[in-house]
This record gives sequence, C-alpha cells and structure tokens, in this order.
Amino acid sequence: MSGLKLVGFAGSYNRPSKTRTLVEYIATHAGQQYHVDTRVFDLADLGPSLGHAQRQGDLDAAARQVVDAVVSADILVIGSPTYKGSYPGLFKHFIDLIDPDQLRAKPILISATGGGDRHALMVEHQLRPLFGFFMAHTLPTAVYASDRDFVDYKVTSEPLRQRIGFAIDEIAAFFPQARLAAAE
Repeated sequence: MSGLKLVGFAGSYNRPSKTRTLVEYIATHAGQQYHVDTRVFDLADLGPSLGHAQRQGDLDAAARQVVDAVVSADILVIGSPTYKGSYPGLFKHFIDLIDPDQLRAKPILISATGGGDRHALMVEHQLRPLFGFFMAHTLPTAVYASDRDFVDYKVTSEPLRQRIGFAIDEIAAFFPQARLAAAE
C-alpha cells in the first residue's frame, strides 16, 4: 500500500443502492490500480444524528468518524443519486457540515446515478459547481450511470466501465508516486 487513503461516499440512504454500487465499483478499481487504502460510506452510515446536526460537533461519534474519513482522505469518490435534476437534500446537508477548507485542493472524482439520460448533466451542473465552491479539484472526467447500466445492483455496461477507467486514470496526475507503485 502507498499510504494514501481513498474514501468513497454515496449520497444515498437506500441499501441496496445503485449509487453506492457505482461508488464502490469506482473506489475498488481505483484502490486496486493505485494500491491505496479504500473505504466507502453512504448516508446510512451517518445514522440519525445527521438530520439534526447544525455543525460537525452535533453529530454522534459514528457520524463524526465518517466525516473525519471524508475530510482526511487523499482522494474522494463522491456519488449522488439524481432527484429532479439535482442531488438529494440529505446529501447536501452532509456536505454543508463540511468546512470549505477541509476539502480545499482535494481531488474528487464525481459521479451520479439516475433513471435515464435526462439527468446526465447533473454531474456538470450540480456536483462540479458544489465542489468548486470548496475549491476542490474535480477530475475532468465525471461518471454518470443510468438504470440500464446496472443489473441486480452490479455495473454491467462496458461503456460505463470504460468511462470509469478514464476517470480513474486521471487520479495519477495528483499522485505520481501512486502511479509508480501501480507500475511495479
């Protein structure tokens, strides 16, 4: 292992979830390619204190551990389900609890899921500006997956796998030492 930490976070509360499946798929493959420690969370991991929290200190211990993992990660894979053209409110509430300085200059691979192609620009029009506010580095290639890209909560689409591969390859620009470790 390179000592780097990759954390995936799916903005879905449901289990099973296509969004979590997508985030896990991306995080697992990136972790394998760069030999980095990988963990994946979703909204359900935050538990009931999330809805009442007005700041990080209001979260219970389990939720604070998730926030700590997200903000201390060397790279993030963030995924959100699409509801009416945007991310869900509880996902945004979680992000609102993070101080902008905690994500500053952090590389983030953004992804989203939705029922069809109609929501594909959500990653560009919602997630990229959101993390731009945090002055994070969103990778150039974003990943969007629709219902047809999954069978039984497994990524089955070859074009989606290719796009994920392109996005994962872009991580190397931030961690050249990881690229060298992966080549060995």
